Amino acid sequence: MGSDITAEEIAKAAKVAFEESQLFPATVRIDALAKIRQQLEANKAEIFAANKLDMEAAQVEVDAGKMSNAMMKRLDLGMGDKWDSMLKGVQDVADLPDPTGVVSYTSQLDDDLELYRVSCPIGVLLVIFEARPEVVVNIAALAIKSGNAAILKGGKESNHTTHLLAKAISQGLSQTSLPSTYVQAIQTRAEVSALLDLDRYIDLVIPRGGNSLVKAIQNSTRIPVMGHADGLCHVYLDESADSQKAVRVVVDSKTDYPSACNAAETLIVHTSLLNTVWREVAQALLAADVHLLCDSHTLSALASLPNVPERFSSHVHSSTESSYSVEHLDLTISVIALPSLHSAIQFINSHSSHHTDSIITESERAASAFCRGVDSAGTFVNASTRFADGFRYGFGTEVGISTGRIHARGPVGLEGLVTYKYILRSKAERGHTVGEFGVGEGKKSFKHAAIATTSVPF
Repeated sequence: MGSDITAEEIAKAAKVAFEESQLFPATVRIDALAKIRQQLEANKAEIFAANKLDMEAAQVEVDAGKMSNAMMKRLDLGMGDKWDSMLKGVQDVADLPDPTGVVSYTSQLDDDLELYRVSCPIGVLLVIFEARPEVVVNIAALAIKSGNAAILKGGKESNHTTHLLAKAISQGLSQTSLPSTYVQAIQTRAEVSALLDLDRYIDLVIPRGGNSLVKAIQNSTRIPVMGHADGLCHVYLDESADSQKAVRVVVDSKTDYPSACNAAETLIVHTSLLNTVWREVAQALLAADVHLLCDSHTLSALASLPNVPERFSSHVHSSTESSYSVEHLDLTISVIALPSLHSAIQFINSHSSHHTDSIITESERAASAFCRGVDSAGTFVNASTRFADGFRYGFGTEVGISTGRIHARGPVGLEGLVTYKYILRSKAERGHTVGEFGVGEGKKSFKHAAIATTSVPF
């Protein structure tokens, strides 16, 4: 946005855009997503050129020790299938059912007096994120589809890229009847600070980034905040763990995308597996260039092997207590041996960020106890923690991961961006008054009968 526009004007414009958009049919939002995807494809070369500038600037920061390699990798829009996945995410979101106008409760209170609980947008979202520029598109798509207006702030590391992505979104919106201020992008921290005070215009703040960002936002606003501060994910090898499953799941959880918030950061090994499954898993991790921070038990089990594993001296080190509270975000994993499922659950609940944790087991009883006992947004059985993702869950894409317990939890897709309202409709000739109901002569009782419908009949 231009420097001559104040934060309050940005927020007020977003609120007005949101209110105006509520009178448009859902087809307008679907059309907007199609137009945005077309603009992104048309501007691909220019966007990638901007991304190259951001990557070059990031490399300078990495060389100076001011930015981690993990952070720089998150900036790269051309890494792997990130660009194609971003575009597919827009289409997938467009193809999903409309999350608004869904009736989740009905009650016929009286003849011709009907109550409906109906899903509706939250309002204006302020989304603040670090590094990953594709988040601009992910969140814009979800906001538009769910009927919410959005104000987006990317990290300064991706300013060139996010500016052009936001420009493409604006160009797409300009070809529809939605207001041009329905999705806005801002550039400065000063704007963020000012917006965090505007709770009369902004309805929800969603921070996506590291612990320091999320905590700072949570401590700086009266507006509700939805998000997670860390991604401390665990994999637990139960005493009945199959070695092949253990190797596959642990290696994938750690190495598929080490800097992601759903990558495993701690491996818990049942003590009965120290001389069997653990050794196989450790050798597979070392072969994948993963550094192991081991407690005394897991370290001893490797050191006592007749043939010490390759990379043992360079990649295996003793852990400290703080090792189990660190989000490594690289090819490093902390390892600890524990004597029981119960102790593993206790350890996870006291050390994790309540994001996603997985158990490798052949015991249905252990799987059930783990999934019920671990207090995290995702509890998996014999599956990689990397599955904790809105796209993989079938949400099209996600606005982020919520580790809270109220409203939305886990990957937040369309359903997490709507709330509900109650619609009460009287079809009686004289309307209804509450004084007609009660106990006593001439008073009516409520019927409270369900209505067989999935939509409000007007």
